[in-house]
Amino acid sequence: MPVRPWSPEDLGRPTDGTWADMAFGLGELYEGEGDLEQAADWFRRAAESGRADAALRLGSVLGRMADAGSAADSAEDLLAEATRWLSGAQDATTPDAIELITDMLNRQLRQAARRGLEPAPAA
Repeated sequence: MPVRPWSPEDLGRPTDGTWADMAFGLGELYEGEGDLEQAADWFRRAAESGRADAALRLGSVLGRMADAGSAADSAEDLLAEATRWLSGAQDATTPDAIELITDMLNRQLRQAARRGLEPAPAA
């Protein structure tokens, strides 16, 4: 009996997607599951591969990671990376992007306030 050829279309999957689209989809999957570190990794790959909206999603995820304090990176490092991605996004003038950038500025202000409240190290 001959083997029937298989294609992704057989499962209803699009066949015209790019690597960036796949990475973005994995980022969405991990974000939906609450694994922000994996989501950030895949959104970063998608953004580096040219997916326009991935930079915005990456900035959002990095900001939430900084708020949660769940990553090995410091909150300052996460916020700095998020700011770089958000400010360099191609869609940075859309209302959604402006809202994300505003949220990022508020996060940075809260972080600075926290640093100001920390006691000075004893000498």
